[in-house]
Amino acid sequence: MTIEGEPIPVAGNLYVVATPALEGEADLIRTWWNTTKTDAKAGAVSAELRIQQGVPAESYALRVSEGKIVVAGGSAAAVFYGIQTLIQAENGSKTLPAMTVRDQPAFAYRGMHLDVCRHFFDVEFVKRYLDLMAEHKMNRFHWHLTEDQGWRIEIKRYPRLTEVGAWRNASQVGPYGDQRFDSTRYGGFYTQDEVREIVAYAAARHITVVPEIELPGHARAALAAYPQLSCTGIEQPVATGWGVFDDVYCAGNDSVFTFLEGVLDEVLALFPGEYIHIGGDECPKTRWHECAKCQARIATEGLADEHALQSYFIRRIEGYLNVRGRQIIGWDEILEGGLAPNATVMSWRGEAGGIAAAKSGHDAIMTPGTPCYWDHYQSKDPGEPHAIGGFNPVELVYLYNPVPAELSADEAKHILGAQANLWTEYVLTPAHAEYMILPRQLALAEVLWTGPRRSEDLPDFRIRATQRSRALKARGFNVAPHFLIPESKSFRRNEAK
Repeated sequence: MTIEGEPIPVAGNLYVVATPALEGEADLIRTWWNTTKTDAKAGAVSAELRIQQGVPAESYALRVSEGKIVVAGGSAAAVFYGIQTLIQAENGSKTLPAMTVRDQPAFAYRGMHLDVCRHFFDVEFVKRYLDLMAEHKMNRFHWHLTEDQGWRIEIKRYPRLTEVGAWRNASQVGPYGDQRFDSTRYGGFYTQDEVREIVAYAAARHITVVPEIELPGHARAALAAYPQLSCTGIEQPVATGWGVFDDVYCAGNDSVFTFLEGVLDEVLALFPGEYIHIGGDECPKTRWHECAKCQARIATEGLADEHALQSYFIRRIEGYLNVRGRQIIGWDEILEGGLAPNATVMSWRGEAGGIAAAKSGHDAIMTPGTPCYWDHYQSKDPGEPHAIGGFNPVELVYLYNPVPAELSADEAKHILGAQANLWTEYVLTPAHAEYMILPRQLALAEVLWTGPRRSEDLPDFRIRATQRSRALKARGFNVAPHFLIPESKSFRRNEAK
């Protein structure tokens, strides 16, 4: 960024010039700066938005000078990012510095995840979550929709998934090891119309939604609705506690694949993005080892063991999706037993899975527990709201490099980017969710847009993060205070408890 002159007043003083293809971006400017001007008037500032040919799709250039703002990008998304830069530069001052900016992201995949299964978040909060992503130029929303503790998406072919699977009879409370439960029925789900609404809302902000339908494990909610899909066929309730459960989809039962294909058909109709996340993590093999159908599948397919059976399961689902023009993402356990041919690996158990994927020519998204699990504590302050464990302060997030040093330049090209994950075993409310992601999101967004940071960059980032956080708090967001320069005790920390 090059600052070139005195600040220019903009609030209510703008008129926008844009092609119909950029009308959404034009509306963003009109809304933010509260202007309805459509043509030049004395003293007004023109904002010209345009697509620029021959440049990378997400790159943009902007210039602010007296009487004129120009934002040109390689796509509508790039123009949108340029406008976000303008909004942050204005920072509530109702003026913009005279400046020139040329900018593009370091990583293509800039992701945020939200678990809505352990605790459910309504449509309005999901939109608010997307707004935060958009403001920080993040472009992939990983929506964790199915779990042991709840099934959150309407599937018309299988109504019991939401009639039964969306509701549990209690929830675990208190520290993870205490095994204490309340007695409150809990749940919720998104109708297909609500899903369409959220997907469209995200698309308007140049965010692609990546739905996650967990398989073959983390399936207790589905098995509560349709117990015949398990190895035992025994009826059981939706899980009320956290953790990993032995009951998973039966890999030897062809009706399981018929069921999953039916579910995925409806998912594909709702989500137009390239990727479907199929989970693949934490799938115990206990039931498969004891199941005659699963053992018959191992023998018939010539598989080595239950790990190879999981690979068979994943490959079969991947083939179904590939034929329909989609690709799968899976947690790094999908490497075990052999990786599906076109799979992208999401590396969460450290970086080893991502490294292995990249070295074998597969794409990877880095999301290691340290520092990308934001259900972990961000401060050692004893007054912090209870979390599942861990410690991921802002500084650790800011200094994270998604590209491991072990990779060659060619292998590093397979690291698409990184993602932060908000699991919600102990995150019950929107205010608490905001508290857990802010200001850590500011740190990760900067890493993914500008590239790896250095420790000497931290003091400047702290100043900028504090300024940005004050603007977010003024708009009602609940921001954790620990990393920020103290202003007052006015932050709403106890709302997170």
